[in-house]
Amino acid sequence: MKGKTLQKLLCASLSAVMVCTSAASAAFAVPSTSLDAAASTTAADTTGNVIYSTSFEDDDVSKFSNRGENDTTELSTTTEFHVTGEKALLASGRSKDWNGPAFRLDELCKPYTEYYISMKLKGRYYTNATVSFQFDNADGETQYRNLVQNLNGSDWISVDNVKVSFTDEMTNVFVYVEGGQDDILIDDFSVVEVPAVEIEKDLVSVREAYGDAFIVGTAITADNLSSKSFMSLVEKHFGGSITVGNEMKPDSVLNHKACLAYVEETGDDTVPQISFSKAKGILNYCDKNNIPMRIHTLVWHSQTPDWFFKEGFADDGEWVSKEKMIKRMENYIKAYFETLTSLYPDINFYACDVVNEAWLENGQPREPGEQGERGSAKSAWVQVFGDNSFIEYAFTFARKYAPAGCKLYYNDYNEFMDQKQAAILNMLSELQAKGLVDGMGMQSHLDARDSMSTAFPTISMLDKAIKKYVDTGLDLQVTELDVRVPENSDKNYFDLQQEYYKGVFDTYYKYKDNISAVIFWGVTDAESWYWKQQPLLFGGDYMAKPAYYGVVEGRTPTSITTTSTTTTTSTTTTTTTTTAPVDNPDIGDANEDSQVNMADAVLIMQYLANPDVYGVGKPDGITKKGLDNADVCMRGDGVTNADASAIQEYKLGLIEKLPFDPPVPLDI
Repeated sequence: MKGKTLQKLLCASLSAVMVCTSAASAAFAVPSTSLDAAASTTAADTTGNVIYSTSFEDDDVSKFSNRGENDTTELSTTTEFHVTGEKALLASGRSKDWNGPAFRLDELCKPYTEYYISMKLKGRYYTNATVSFQFDNADGETQYRNLVQNLNGSDWISVDNVKVSFTDEMTNVFVYVEGGQDDILIDDFSVVEVPAVEIEKDLVSVREAYGDAFIVGTAITADNLSSKSFMSLVEKHFGGSITVGNEMKPDSVLNHKACLAYVEETGDDTVPQISFSKAKGILNYCDKNNIPMRIHTLVWHSQTPDWFFKEGFADDGEWVSKEKMIKRMENYIKAYFETLTSLYPDINFYACDVVNEAWLENGQPREPGEQGERGSAKSAWVQVFGDNSFIEYAFTFARKYAPAGCKLYYNDYNEFMDQKQAAILNMLSELQAKGLVDGMGMQSHLDARDSMSTAFPTISMLDKAIKKYVDTGLDLQVTELDVRVPENSDKNYFDLQQEYYKGVFDTYYKYKDNISAVIFWGVTDAESWYWKQQPLLFGGDYMAKPAYYGVVEGRTPTSITTTSTTTTTSTTTTTTTTTAPVDNPDIGDANEDSQVNMADAVLIMQYLANPDVYGVGKPDGITKKGLDNADVCMRGDGVTNADASAIQEYKLGLIEKLPFDPPVPLDI
């Protein structure tokens, strides 16, 4: 029996070994692209298909325009300044710093595709420029983003390989140059499609390496969907869960224009209007690929507009009363969940960060105040409520309106610091007693620094913190994991980062019965909000760093191979997989829809994670017949995550048929 139990436990991780010999299945806060960030890509990245290129020798500036009727910019060519040939584009007559030459992308380029924008630019007398991005979203609102800032100097400045992309919901997509009121000159302008980089398909999948322990996922932004290489890494290593990095936060979801229109029409300013247009691309992706999602986040001091707390939703309005804000909060949370689940009824929204970062390191609530355009550490929630009493209201409304099976979490950073942790634990205890909270989200933005002894936190500190949260009896999820090394240190600390990541994951595995998910805050260093400190498992070239090997080390059963022959100078050993007799013609069809697919694996995981909702006899639950169908790995030993993993491998063509018995090591 001991050997059979071990066999069952190894089934989930065996798939990681098999991925080594097969092809892979087909941002958070992400920083603005910069010259340094662009330089982190490999030289081969620049050899893609040229969409448009000009040095203006033919006097053709028709692909460029000014930025509308209020922009006084006049476009022409000049021989007075140039880099290549004898001419350059001249943008003259500018009367405002936002005036400037704009190049429209969506007439020449495809959505969900990455492009490099390159150019040489200067000011007539002095360069003070910014390269920016503009588009209209699905709600008809014009959005702006700075791509490269602080382009200052007296000579030509080279802007090379700045990545841009757009989704099919975006229209009127432009890249433009702004800044100052001097004439702007551009030469050697090009748009080049970013070629896909082949990822390392023979690597063990991080998700599969921990398939018997907890969900492994990542956070992405809408921009990431356009990178084939990036999404290949997501699908191979982090497809257990997706968190939307920015586009489901309050400032992305709350629709100011619609709020004002609703007040104008009804006179009621307690019913916020919301839209998920910014997150549509990611939501569609998860819906299509049956990927579970974490909701991040409902109530947060940051990235929540001040007008949300003002009378009439006006930017310059007076602060509303606590009583009105309670009504707004309930209507906002109700609309958030009801809109989301009505649009995407098939997505498993399995977790939600209800409240984010409400406590300071000294264990006190945040200071009251506005965010303003540039943001601040102050909280408008505290401004209106006077303290952190808003937290209980948020969890009360989330419990009332969240979809079935969606667990509710408090989420915070520096969650291992004593005073802050004490405040969080006290809050969790009060919420837990009222049945309002399901778990703690440990953000886990960690810092390896320059040694294991100076890392913050040390592994022992991390272990101690996890133990305290485990002792509450609540579920734990690691929600925003990354591990920084010293800024701009090249590869000098990669071995340390590897060792630290290994210590971190060894600790997570120690508490695997209490940790249900580990979510990385991004995939590649180049797209990380800490890109200068290289905090993730993959570099800007999409190749695995030593940190990756620290994470998977010890999690792959090296004594097991599959359908392979190993030859040495003295012996030949063959190991094959076996398949048990099929005593159920519907084997694998957990949801009884007459087919075996990823939806069956999802139902198994839902049943195991939340039997109160997805158990036998529940309206959305598995049936007794479905439960028998679901037992595909070591059939007869009951249903575990190993069965979900085996179904996924079967659909990827890595297992020939179901049920499936992995090779068994000697009983020890």
